[in-house]
Amino acid sequence: MDLGITNRVAIITGAKGGLGLAAARELANEGARLVLSDMDIEQLEKDARALDTEVICHKADITKQEDVDALARAALEHFGTIDIVVHTAGITGAKGHPLEMKDEDYADTWQINFMSAVRMARATFPAMRDKGWGRFVCITSENAVQPYWDEAVYNVSKAALATFVKNLAYGEAEHGILCNTVSPAFIESPMTDGMMEKRSTENSCSFDEAVESFLEEERPGIKLKRRGQPEEVAAAIALVVSERASFISGANIRVDGGAVMSVQN
Repeated sequence: MDLGITNRVAIITGAKGGLGLAAARELANEGARLVLSDMDIEQLEKDARALDTEVICHKADITKQEDVDALARAALEHFGTIDIVVHTAGITGAKGHPLEMKDEDYADTWQINFMSAVRMARATFPAMRDKGWGRFVCITSENAVQPYWDEAVYNVSKAALATFVKNLAYGEAEHGILCNTVSPAFIESPMTDGMMEKRSTENSCSFDEAVESFLEEERPGIKLKRRGQPEEVAAAIALVVSERASFISGANIRVDGGAVMSVQN
């Protein structure tokens, strides 16, 4: 399927490894030109050299509007336009009883997971409005609609992000900007590796046994009995930013193996 994004310019945040890098590879394969952003610029530049497309890398702290503005300017100065924004940057944040979390636990995760998306939209939408075409995609989570009790700071940030993007979709459609979210669950990544290593130590079992028991006890909806792959999420991202997704707006695309056990977005 030709996705129709050859030579489109895509900004990808959180592009060092995991979902961000997988999305970069997928969009590069579709002919998009890339602006990759993360805090570890040295590793990012190494990753970028393996991509078969024109690409620039830019270090940006997404908790600062001035850094996000500079990222958008770098894209415009180099490529002359911005067509696509794939905002994957985020953190899990502190875990524990919701009422034992400190104000700063909520605030830190809020700034990175939610306000960063607001900043990205502020910085990039003017360029997309000018040309009457754009795609804005944020990574949310199963936690936005199926919260887990000890992950409150993450749950609320992702739920708010899903609502924000839906809100944007209403106002930006008239400018040709389609705003959507993609929601993964239990994807193979450094984050879930760490979770499973901790579980393995606590339960005195192997890594694979930790994954198996986690799926059985904590994610019964994932009947595929495995972690998802970053490439599986990247495929959904590529579709939703494409010309083929011209009637997808304000939607949430779940890539969760069935983790969310209800009929809902």
